[in-house]
Amino acid sequence: MKKQNYLFIFSTLFIVLTFLFGLNLSLGSVSIPLSEIWTIIFQKTASKSSWVTIIWEFRLPKALTAVIVGMALSISGLQMQTLFRNPLAGPFVLGISSGASLGVAILMLFVSGLSANSFLNSLLSQSSLWQTSIASTLGAALVLSLVIIASIRISNNMALLIVGLMFGSATGAIVSILQYFSDAEAIKSYLLWTFGSLSQVTWDKLPFLFVLNFMGLLIAWAMHKPLDALLLGERYAQSMGLSLQKTRLGIIFTTSILAGSITAFCGPIGFIGLAVPHLTKILIKTARHQILIPAVALAGGILLLICDSVSQLPMSSKVLPINAVTALIGAPVVIWVILKKRSL
Repeated sequence: MKKQNYLFIFSTLFIVLTFLFGLNLSLGSVSIPLSEIWTIIFQKTASKSSWVTIIWEFRLPKALTAVIVGMALSISGLQMQTLFRNPLAGPFVLGISSGASLGVAILMLFVSGLSANSFLNSLLSQSSLWQTSIASTLGAALVLSLVIIASIRISNNMALLIVGLMFGSATGAIVSILQYFSDAEAIKSYLLWTFGSLSQVTWDKLPFLFVLNFMGLLIAWAMHKPLDALLLGERYAQSMGLSLQKTRLGIIFTTSILAGSITAFCGPIGFIGLAVPHLTKILIKTARHQILIPAVALAGGILLLICDSVSQLPMSSKVLPINAVTALIGAPVVIWVILKKRSL
């Protein structure tokens, strides 16, 4: 594909992302005309003063969070699929998100004097951001490291996928044990957290989330050449002078930052990292990560904005769990990938 065609695709994706961003801001229990959105953002004025408060205090940080989360999880999924050369690999399927949840669950259990209400307040308070993010990132890194150690001994991709699922099940079992020794209110609070939410990230927390994921995305893009080499097999990559150990560690570090920080702030959100890379490859028809990484990032932001818009029940204060919506959209993509591989 020519360079001009790539530029056209990137421009189109950016325009779609911008439109969906504005549409997402207009949807909710209070319907705000799309024509008023940009005036509110750039001039902070509107026909109704309450619309300015709704947009700036609630919807704008949530929409920005959706874009960041969609980009981060999609790039994590792309890296996992390239590393394991498995189209069904992803931070959720391989247990990375479960490991991140385990880190937060351990933090919840061992913080002294923690009750159900104070857990949520502590989780969302500025003083605990470093604690929850570090715990979540370490949990994600631990599980991903175990999966990579297993990948050294297992050559079959499907068997490795099963091992990753088992690691995820094991971390889920540990979380269940932690919940068993917690009171009912703490269990309810943790369960609500696992549903995933984009509305918990406020303006004071958004810069921290942005910086972490911007670093992760930059590192991922800087590794586009090693990722291209891995597509041709580990032996070929080594013959080209690639250090597999350093590349794996780089992918571990990047995926842990991206998946871990997202889970710490928004809970475990599944299927985005699994589905978006496949949808993007269908669109641009290339395996070059220099092109794939920015395209997957834009597509991830688009898909999560769509999911968040769908989760907004019209003229109602109710909001569907974001995990339920992403599963409804991502699961058919997974089924399609399996059926396509069997037909080859």
